[in-house]
Amino acid sequence: MHMTSVPHLLTEDRPDFEHVLDEALRIVLDGPDGDGRGPGGSTAGLGPGDGTPLNAEQLRTLALAAAESISARVAEEYDAYREIRAETREAAREDARERESRAFGYAAMGVADRSGRGAGIFATLAVLTPMLAGAAAVIFLLIGYALRAVSPEPGIASPLRTAGWFFAAVAAAAILLGAVGLLLTALRDGATAIHDAPESLPPEVARARAAWQRALLDRAMVPFLEDTLAHAQAVPPAPSPRVTRMPHLGYTRPDFSSPQDPQATAPRYTSPDFTGPDFGGPEHRPQ
Repeated sequence: MHMTSVPHLLTEDRPDFEHVLDEALRIVLDGPDGDGRGPGGSTAGLGPGDGTPLNAEQLRTLALAAAESISARVAEEYDAYREIRAETREAAREDARERESRAFGYAAMGVADRSGRGAGIFATLAVLTPMLAGAAAVIFLLIGYALRAVSPEPGIASPLRTAGWFFAAVAAAAILLGAVGLLLTALRDGATAIHDAPESLPPEVARARAAWQRALLDRAMVPFLEDTLAHAQAVPPAPSPRVTRMPHLGYTRPDFSSPQDPQATAPRYTSPDFTGPDFGGPEHRPQ
């Protein structure tokens, strides 16, 4: 049953996505035959100065930024690949758990039966052994050390203490085996959850992976790069601003200008107004 929503590109599939992207860049920029010609035999995909303002690194950056939308074009193939891979991993985990449970039961009970008969009984006993041995150890040690305080000490006190320490050692060994089994299971699950090596993939998973990569290349990655190049060629580059020789230093020159009317600013001089003394007064009249 397929998911109805577009699957999110998982982190473990990013290397495959980038590998397909490199192959698509080679096809779009250099041509399928590596002759330096893009789709249709043109040479308009070689980078700035050869017909397009975008180079390979810029195209790669744009494709990685649009990874989700590109992957959505082949969601059906990617969804099928993820489902088959998840089912295969779950089956491998179940098989590994069964083997580990059988081996743990054999180790705890000292059984070397390789035929697998009675594995469920031994696994159950392996789980119960720490609890039973621990309980017996506590009981025997308590009784043994309690009888030690009695004077004279009964002869059964020492064997009880010895039996208690024996069961305590059995419980500790069983707990140690259980911890080792849990650690191995965690390591195995962590290794398979990150990424499977391509050479170790089951045949059905390898076929689904190849189908997704082919669809991603033909129906998603190459069309995206071609559309991006066509759009970049159709949009004219923005005009560059005019560069002047005199840099802008942050201040303006003083405005020196000559006076418009030289005569208006020239000083005018007038002679002083001298008048004679007034001889018409009575003190100056002749006698």
